[in-house]
Amino acid sequence: MITRRTALGLLAASPLAATPLSKAFAADYPARPVKWVVGYPPGGATDILARLIGQRLSEKLGQQFVIENKPGAGNNIATESVVNAEPDGYTLQLVNPANYINASLYTNLKFNFVRDIAPVASFQRVPNVMTVNKDVPAKNVAEFIEYVKANPGKVNMASSGNGTSVHLSGEMFMAMTGCKMQHVPYRGAAPAITDMLAGQVQVIFDNMPSIIQHIRSGSLRAIGVTTTERSAQLPDVQPIADTVKGYEASALFGMGAPKNTPKEIIAKLNAEVNAVIKEPDMAKRLVELGGEPRAQTPEAFGEEIKAETEKWKKVVEFAGLKVE
Repeated sequence: MITRRTALGLLAASPLAATPLSKAFAADYPARPVKWVVGYPPGGATDILARLIGQRLSEKLGQQFVIENKPGAGNNIATESVVNAEPDGYTLQLVNPANYINASLYTNLKFNFVRDIAPVASFQRVPNVMTVNKDVPAKNVAEFIEYVKANPGKVNMASSGNGTSVHLSGEMFMAMTGCKMQHVPYRGAAPAITDMLAGQVQVIFDNMPSIIQHIRSGSLRAIGVTTTERSAQLPDVQPIADTVKGYEASALFGMGAPKNTPKEIIAKLNAEVNAVIKEPDMAKRLVELGGEPRAQTPEAFGEEIKAETEKWKKVVEFAGLKVE
């Protein structure tokens, strides 16, 4: 028996995908609610991002983009559910840094993210912020490197969990500078920041939205951003790359769909997402969430996904990290 999923996959892979039939199918899309899967619990920065964009897509396209939170296994539960969904445009994924990292971090995945998820559109690239406790005397990255090397075994590096972009941003820093720090993983950013404030850990490469209020209040000190350019949110903080040449780590967010989703549907979603993130109010909100709006073609987003996956693979291998 040929299922609807199989038929749609054959349609997308065949010459019929470019016929008026396929275009008419896309023109009517969406004809019912769209499920958008997010691999995190409600209320976090990633979930908020999906809900902001999903609300505008609902208003523009006349069908609800329903956020479905599927946390667990470092985003892999959410990703696998999308990989196994029908490629009809009615199940989408919130693509985030965990997807690029997990490709090499986990040894027993039942999918290949680069192969099995079709890139649709990117939203923004968000820097992490290298932040120290006030008791650390370093005022910039160069001074911090000197401090760590002068105090071997005394500097603890917090993260929001093993294998997160926060963790691996720090591992990359150690690999490129020769600094030796003790990694202390937490269950999320909140407890890590609590111990940062208490002085139990000295440095964290945290996501901008989680930590910026503590930087602005003066309770923690930002000494570098992980992107190669300064952040509009912290214009006085230099990029780490100004001191550590070639360093770049950031959180690239976007939308994905199951492979074999018709190209016309992907193109329609891409155009609508790009229009949404260029709206002045939305662009302002994305900046407030820590990153610049990033409109791209599906092809350009796909190339960035491949580049991010390769970059984090090198860091995972350097750090000797593996999760069964």
